[in-house]
Amino acid sequence: MATSTDDRAQTVADRITVALIPKAAEDLQRLQNRTSLSKTDLTNRAITLYEFIDAQISAGHQVLIRDPETGETQLVRFL
Repeated sequence: MATSTDDRAQTVADRITVALIPKAAEDLQRLQNRTSLSKTDLTNRAITLYEFIDAQISAGHQVLIRDPETGETQLVRFL
């Protein structure tokens, strides 16, 4: 029996409890206020984004941010 995309999206693959440092908790609250996304959505997006960035850096690529108004480009370093 085939499972629809909606059914898979609603399946919880893993559940964790995280103790956030105060700075991270404040950042999470600011993100919620700005985006109206849930803590779960923001956490899932953050992990997916970090995995993508880590894979790119591991492959020898650089992460750059460009200001479209000035054209200024900055290298982003993750410690």
